[in-house]
Amino acid sequence: MDRVFKAVYFSATGTTKKVVEYVAQSVAESFGKSAQVIDFTLPQNREAPLVFEKNDVVFFGTPVIAGRVPNVLLPFLRTVQGGGATAVVIALYGNRNYDDALIEQRDLLENAGMKVVAGGAFIGEHSFSTVLGAGRPDEKDMEIARGFADRIAGLLKHELPEEQLYISGSSPQTVYYQPRDRKGNPIDIRKVKPKVSDKCIKCGHCAEICPMGSIDPEDVTQYRGICIKCCACIKGCPRGARYYDDPGYLYHKTELEEMYTRRAEPELFF
Repeated sequence: MDRVFKAVYFSATGTTKKVVEYVAQSVAESFGKSAQVIDFTLPQNREAPLVFEKNDVVFFGTPVIAGRVPNVLLPFLRTVQGGGATAVVIALYGNRNYDDALIEQRDLLENAGMKVVAGGAFIGEHSFSTVLGAGRPDEKDMEIARGFADRIAGLLKHELPEEQLYISGSSPQTVYYQPRDRKGNPIDIRKVKPKVSDKCIKCGHCAEICPMGSIDPEDVTQYRGICIKCCACIKGCPRGARYYDDPGYLYHKTELEEMYTRRAEPELFF
């Protein structure tokens, strides 16, 4: 079979992109090829379904939000046409837990008609923080990603197993992770949006990189859609002009940083 390798991902702050592209390119190179990149982060790249064919090897990745695949992506991902392609699923989480996200990716792609043969949960710097998972994926993570790629290349050179790949998590998926305070009361930050300081020079970069297309390019202090708390606009602002000041958001951010400062390690499934 003349395989075609594809790195396919949603990556608001670049951590998912880094791992997915690296693994895909590493595997492709072992077959003397290079991987095509399909980045569906921006809204205009989700206007048509993703369509794959039997000879495709798809390295599919999303970040983890509330322990799951970002729910705003589900309508789009349910239109994927798998065409019998082979797939590897990759989830990037911010040092807390990937919960059901990786197994949810597996289920979505299998329902689309793809064969999932491997999965990996990797750690990236948390979207809310520069402390939690700071600088990750780092050199050690990428060494693990290289070993992951080597094992996948070995799998592809043999007949693929017929049984479903085991991945940690619940199928069907459980509820989304709910932030809570120290008394166990829920913290609802779904409608919270970043503020804009007087450092802003109205360059419009935040509007260009918002994966929901929610920042008004004519007035970047205004929103025309939902905010998924990916923090692409905050981490991508060249002036450091965007920030959150909501008490619930700041409390949850502090709790995460205090509770999950240990070094989580990638988990791989074959």
